[in-house]
Amino acid sequence: QVESLYPRPGWVELDPEVLWSQFVGVIKEAVQAAGLHMSQIAGLGISTQRATFITWHKRTGKPFHNFISWQDLRSAELVNSWNKSLLLKVIHVIFTVLHFLTGNDRYVAPSFLTFSTQQTSMKLSWVFKNIREAEEAAKKNNCCFGTVDTWLLYRLTKGSVYATDYSNASATGVFEPFMKCWNPTLCNLLSIPMSIYPPVKDTSFNFGSADSEIFGVPIPIMAVVADQQSAMFGECCFHPGDVKLTMGTGCFWNVNTGEHLFASQRGLYPLIGWKIGEEVVYLTEGCMSDIGTAIKWAQDINLFTNVDETEKMARSIVDSQGVCFVPDFQVSVNDPYLCASFMGLKPSTTRNHLVRAILESVAFRNKLLYDIIVKKVRIPLQTIRADGGISNNSFVMQMTSDLIKKKIEKPANADMSSLGAAFLAGLASGFWTDKEQLKKLRRIEAVFEPQKDLEEYKPAMDTWLQAMKRSLHW
Repeated sequence: QVESLYPRPGWVELDPEVLWSQFVGVIKEAVQAAGLHMSQIAGLGISTQRATFITWHKRTGKPFHNFISWQDLRSAELVNSWNKSLLLKVIHVIFTVLHFLTGNDRYVAPSFLTFSTQQTSMKLSWVFKNIREAEEAAKKNNCCFGTVDTWLLYRLTKGSVYATDYSNASATGVFEPFMKCWNPTLCNLLSIPMSIYPPVKDTSFNFGSADSEIFGVPIPIMAVVADQQSAMFGECCFHPGDVKLTMGTGCFWNVNTGEHLFASQRGLYPLIGWKIGEEVVYLTEGCMSDIGTAIKWAQDINLFTNVDETEKMARSIVDSQGVCFVPDFQVSVNDPYLCASFMGLKPSTTRNHLVRAILESVAFRNKLLYDIIVKKVRIPLQTIRADGGISNNSFVMQMTSDLIKKKIEKPANADMSSLGAAFLAGLASGFWTDKEQLKKLRRIEAVFEPQKDLEEYKPAMDTWLQAMKRSLHW
């Protein structure tokens, strides 16, 4: 986990050199811990966080700035300005008419397009408005753009490989999933040069080899995949209707929609899950930010000393005594100015009430996203599989199961992103021949089934929804 930098309020960055050295260090440590030698590694699979990006000089390789995180808010004013603009309203009308005339789902998303601070497009627009060196380099076709995977590929191969894969590209919001290309219309609209983007390759694919100077031997790079899509693959959610719920730093609900690409709906976004040869699997995603961030913050201010305590603390009381936690520390898709807050505090409020309110907020937001998915995604939902650090908290898991009235499986290994990358690299290198072999490797640690009636949670959830409304537009 690379430490985030906060150079200004709302700015969230990562140091590219620290990220690179930690990446190499983790691989060396993992190989050593497994009692292996680098020469025994058949292939490397890389899973990275999405939409965090950097730009650098094509010739010198020198970055123009630190990585700008997906959580970064520097584009908030730009987002606000665009969302209120007359031009965006005109775009809505044009694409609404086009969708009505053609019935083509391609035109649904632009018909209600709104920008958010999570999207790479707005932060890229900010870069070319504010970093003169990047703008000048782009004019001379000397500017490279890359998400974390692209930068690592570039460094691993000493600059000889410049590429990304479909899963990472589709998560930027600058890539057109229907046409499977970088979106020229959006880039023209935001004055982002098209020359900056890397070629897009299959997810399970031989990207070349890591330079032998780095690990002592050349190691083939056999897969590059975005973390949420990788977790989906690691959970073996291979069939339409399979659902993956990751609760880590953020919370992500992903539904496998098979060969069908659903157009963006409010709160849900289409993604390319993975591309392996001719097979392209699409996902629909709903996400919420700052789940893990909120819990880490609570630990930092000594509400508890160890995350494992939180479950016991929450269960030690019958309810949160009307205390509500609204958890947006960094980013809200709908409102970048939503403030994190506790409401309903009383003289009798204890740490246990505060901790329970934080955990309840995770389950309540899971319920909101699940309801949107059920309403908007026209595919019967099958198995729901959870992963990520917070899936180890049985209070959150049980409450989520109760609220959505569905069974939730939790695997023995909560870190599915790394497993998904290993699966994809293993398929590309021939270690496994098909996905059926991968299914046999799944290990389920626990299954959570609904125990309480939804009505029991209604008063607490209604109070929490009220608290959410009061925290808007802060």
